[in-house]
Amino acid sequence: MSAMFRSLRIFNYRLWFLGALVSNTGAWMQRTAQDWIVLTELTNRDAAALGITMALQFGPLLVMVPFTGLMADRFDRRKLLMWTQTASGALALGLGVLVLSGTVQLWHVYVFALLLGIVTAIDVPARQTFVSELVDDSNLSNAVALNSTSFQSARLVGPALAGVLIAVIGSGWVFIINGLSFAGVLLSLVFIRRHQLVAAPRLAKARGQIRDGLRYVGSRSDLVIVLVMVFLVGTFGFNFPIFISTMSTVEFGLGAAQFGLLSSIMAAGAVTGSLLAARRERVRLAVILVAAGGFGVACALAALTPNYALFAVVLVLVGATSLTMMNTANAYVQTTTTPAMRGRVMALYMAIFAGGTPIGAPIVGWVANTFGPRWALGIGAASGIAAMLVAMTWLVVSKGMRLGPSGASRFGLRLRFDGIPADDRELATQEIAIVQGTAQRTS
Repeated sequence: MSAMFRSLRIFNYRLWFLGALVSNTGAWMQRTAQDWIVLTELTNRDAAALGITMALQFGPLLVMVPFTGLMADRFDRRKLLMWTQTASGALALGLGVLVLSGTVQLWHVYVFALLLGIVTAIDVPARQTFVSELVDDSNLSNAVALNSTSFQSARLVGPALAGVLIAVIGSGWVFIINGLSFAGVLLSLVFIRRHQLVAAPRLAKARGQIRDGLRYVGSRSDLVIVLVMVFLVGTFGFNFPIFISTMSTVEFGLGAAQFGLLSSIMAAGAVTGSLLAARRERVRLAVILVAAGGFGVACALAALTPNYALFAVVLVLVGATSLTMMNTANAYVQTTTTPAMRGRVMALYMAIFAGGTPIGAPIVGWVANTFGPRWALGIGAASGIAAMLVAMTWLVVSKGMRLGPSGASRFGLRLRFDGIPADDRELATQEIAIVQGTAQRTS
C-alpha cells in the first residue's frame, strides 16, 4: 500500500474510514436537500434565509467550544461519538417525516438546524481527536488527511445523488436516507477493536482547565496565526452552499440536478487536495500560506466565469486549494499540540473554522441578494488573500523572513528566516526558491 494510504493498513482506522464514508455521504445528501428546500420550496430563492440556516447550524460550535473540547479530553470519545451519531440520525429522520408529511415550514428547518448544531458541537472535537486513538503519531497527519478524503469523497457522490433523488422521489426521502446512513459509523464504533486503540490521556476533573487550554494556544504564536487564517477563510470563504446554489439558480438559471453536480465537481478538486495532503510526511506552514493565496485567486476566477461550464471547471481549483489549506492547517494543529490539550485545542480550531459561519454566512447571503452571486464570491477571494497576507506579515515581523540569494541556482532567490533559532525545525527547513520566475521548493 502506498504512503498516501498507509493509515488504511490499520484495522481500526480502516473500519472507521468505511463507516464514516457511508455516514458522510448521507450527510452531504441532507445538506443539499436542506439547502434546496430552503432556497426553492420554503422561500423564493432567499439567500439570506439560507445564510440564517447555516448560522443556526454552525453557531453552537462557537458558543459551546469551552465545554465540548473539555468533554473530548475528559470522556471516552468512542462512547461520546455513539451518542452524537445516534442523535444526528434521529434528527435527520424527524425532519424527513415533516417534509414527507407536507407540514414543514421554514421555522421547522431553523429549529432542526439549531438542534443539529448543538449535537455537532459535541461531536466534532470528539471525532477530530478520536483519530489519534486509531493510529500512532507517525501516521496521524496521514490519517487526518484521509479523514478529509473520506468526507470529500462523500461530498463528491452525495450532492449529485441528492440532486437526482430530489427530482425523482422528493426531498423528504433524502433526509430519511441520511438518518439511516448513520448506521454505518455506529457499526464501525461497535466493532472497533478496543484493545488496539492508542491510549489517550483522560483529563481528571479540576478547576481552570478551560483557561489552561486558552493559555496554551495563546503561548503558541504559530497556532494563533493558523487560527486567524482559518477564521478568515472559514468565515468568509467556506460559504459554498451560498456560492454554488446562487450561481446555479440565480446567475445561470438551472435546476436541482445541475446544482448537485456543481457541488460534486468542486468535491472532485477537494479530494485531490486531500490526497496531496495525505502524501506529505510532515506538515508545513508554508503550504497553508500558499494554499490560502491560491484559494483567493480561484474564487476570483470563479466570480469572473461567463457560463456554467467554465464555472464548473474553476470549482475544481477552488476545491483543491481550499482543502489543501484546511487539511494542512488541521494536521499542523493536531500534530504540534500536546496530547493532553488536543481536545480543547481542536474544539477551538473547529469553533473558529465553522463557528465563524454565523458571522460570515448572513453577510455573504446579503451580498448575494443585494449585489449578486459574483460579488459574494469576491468576498471569498478577499478572505484567501487576506489570510495569506496575515501569515506573510507574521513571518516577516516575527521570524525575519527575507528574500535572498539561493544556493540552488545563481539565478535563483529563496526565502530565508533570519530571526529564528536554529532548532526551530518547522521554519528552518522551509525554503522556497524562485528560479527564473518559477516558484520551487528546495528544502
